[in-house]
Parts: sequence; C-alpha cells; structure tokens
Amino acid sequence: MYRIGYPFWKFCAKHGVPMKLRVKVILDKEAGVFVATSDDLPGLVAEDETMDALVTEVFTVIDDLLTEYLHVTPPSRPTTDLRLCAA
Repeated sequence: MYRIGYPFWKFCAKHGVPMKLRVKVILDKEAGVFVATSDDLPGLVAEDETMDALVTEVFTVIDDLLTEYLHVTPPSRPTTDLRLCAA
C-alpha cells in the first residue's frame, strides 16, 4: 500500500496501486460533533454528530477530493481498515 501525500501518489493512484490515507478524528465537545481532518489529503475536513455518520461523510469528501486531484472518478469505494487510536 502507498500513502496518499507521498511523492508520486497521484501517479500510483491512477494506475491502481492501493492507497493508504490517515484521517485524524477529534470530538469537539463544545459543538457536540466529531471532526475529521487529514494532513495527507489537503482539503479533507468533515464533521458530524455521530461516528457512523462521520465515516460516511469522510468517504464522500475523499471521493470528491480524489476526483479533483486525479481528474478521474475513483473506481470504487475504498477498502477500509478503520483503526481507532488514542491521541
């Protein structure tokens, strides 16, 4: 697997290399929402009231951003290896 944000990631993604993306999720207690961001994929910011809804929103944002960055529609929904870690 190759990580989005590494050199030549766009080339690799266009040629079907499996990609890896780290997404950081925090709970904004004041607003009552989970917030997701990624240093690897500029522009990835999503928020929602539940973790399940946030995951769906993050996939939507990732699809939109990859379409913009790669100038092609991603071939399919990514395989998810969701790991929750304490910050």
